[in-house]
Amino acid sequence: MQYTISMGLKSYLLIFIAFLYLTVVLLMYFTQRSFLYFPNEDNYLTNETIKFNNEVVLINSTNEIALKSWFHNNNPGEKFILFLHGNAGTLKSRIYKLNAFSDLGLNFLAITWRGFSGNHGLPSEKGLYDDAISAVKWLNSNGIKSEDIIIYGESLGTAIAIEISQGSNYAGVILESPFTSIISMGKLKFPYLPIELILKDKFESMNKTSNINIPSLVLHGKDDTLVPFYMGQEIFASLKYKSRSYFVSDDHMMRFDDQMIEAIRKFVKSLD
Repeated sequence: MQYTISMGLKSYLLIFIAFLYLTVVLLMYFTQRSFLYFPNEDNYLTNETIKFNNEVVLINSTNEIALKSWFHNNNPGEKFILFLHGNAGTLKSRIYKLNAFSDLGLNFLAITWRGFSGNHGLPSEKGLYDDAISAVKWLNSNGIKSEDIIIYGESLGTAIAIEISQGSNYAGVILESPFTSIISMGKLKFPYLPIELILKDKFESMNKTSNINIPSLVLHGKDDTLVPFYMGQEIFASLKYKSRSYFVSDDHMMRFDDQMIEAIRKFVKSLD
């Protein structure tokens, strides 16, 4: 009799645990994008002063979404950076990077994503790809050739940069703090969940780098507390065409000190 009761309790306990696990999985499935996109989180540098001539423009993307963007075009004949920021915040927290581009004599278009910076829509993998492609088309329509464009991706933006660089003739691509895939990142953060089954936005960069046949520069901090440094190493190793790296002791949002700016300058110079 006691054995029967004990077996019954174990059965109920297993059912309860299975129910809890399924509840967590379903909750993660329906809320997962809130763990990936943080449009209202601006926890980087926000007190920098703009040192470049800046024109605010609207880029028309798909689904009738207009993207607020910053356009700097003061250096005729120089390369154009298409800057694709990461999964949090606004362009205000990237002013120090854009100042560096301007100091290097580069032109740039820095876009904001759908669902970010007051833009309509909700971010998704396909939506962000559409936004980046729309930005390239906008540059082309304003007389800027694709072969004069350098795609610059930061963090999540590296996945979009890799996606649109496949089979392209851009001047080059720069990847700051890249990751191999959101699947791999998800497994690190939530090892107890069936990430591959429930993930909507997978950003499988590692499966695409072999399709990139333009010069590349990979920047990654060895002390990155968000994206493991080894992922940047793996992305770099997979880029076979004229790839360069800049690996130093730094965190996820890199400092843009003189050494890093010099690495970017040398890369851009190599594209002439």
